[in-house]
Amino acid sequence: MPSARQGSIHLFRFSGIDVFLHFSWFLVAAYEIQTRKGSYSSVTWNVLEYLALFLIVLVHEFGHALACRQVGGSANQIVLWPLGGVAYVDPPPRPGATLWSIAAGPLVNVVILPVLWIVVTLIRSSGMASTSPDLYALLRSVFWINVGLLVFNILPIYPLDGGQILRSLLWFVLGRARSLMVATVLGLIGVAAFIGLALWRQDLWLGAIALFMLMNCWSGLQQARALLRLAKIPRRDGFACPTCNTAPPLGEYWTCGKCGQAFDTFQTHAVCPHCSTQFAQTKCLDCGRLNPMNDWMVAALAPTTR
Repeated sequence: MPSARQGSIHLFRFSGIDVFLHFSWFLVAAYEIQTRKGSYSSVTWNVLEYLALFLIVLVHEFGHALACRQVGGSANQIVLWPLGGVAYVDPPPRPGATLWSIAAGPLVNVVILPVLWIVVTLIRSSGMASTSPDLYALLRSVFWINVGLLVFNILPIYPLDGGQILRSLLWFVLGRARSLMVATVLGLIGVAAFIGLALWRQDLWLGAIALFMLMNCWSGLQQARALLRLAKIPRRDGFACPTCNTAPPLGEYWTCGKCGQAFDTFQTHAVCPHCSTQFAQTKCLDCGRLNPMNDWMVAALAPTTR
């Protein structure tokens, strides 16, 4: 997955979200534009076609980011690169919040679909298809680009949107760890199919997409295993994460950032017993959020108070 700080250009900031463009996008854009050079009477239309692809991917990623913020999550960066876009979203660790954050991206494409269809239909019925063939061809191409991106994204293969939507739905029934395990295993099966298709068609881009999916599936599988191991650890009474309301594990699972020693931060009240470093916030090993130690104690008392 591309990094917003490595090899990327900052384009603009909208609604508190920074948009970056990876340098490799220009190289691939030049190649693709030259490849489709004969599709229009002028290469200018090919450039416009690729910019339309850029715009569709961008609004798709903004759909993810804004939906994530709507449910109380954080989303501050979007990176566009040759294989698509990446919205760095961090929704609250709840299945409903995750489901909406992921589903909002494809829903943007669904909304765009009838708009483009109406425009193409009006141009064809008005006779502009013959008087402005390049414009008509461009709009038809953009319509099918949007359809292709929508169909591809909703494939139930992790880490595509469809695979993550499936994971979110399974989360309601199987829980966080097992839903991720099932989604990544199914994703690996889908990746195998993509690799076979890429070899059969000798398609470099399909191969690159398959490699990207494989890396994310493997990372998700390791995360699922870690979550399953974490779920088996005994939990400490009297504390609960203010974000996910999960009791912390009992044991030395936190590492001091100063001396590098492991310790149980809840036993020492957020003070490293080896170097006496005081930590203002404590990380939840289940959801990854940081909260002050006092908030952990308040969250544990809250259900009793209510």
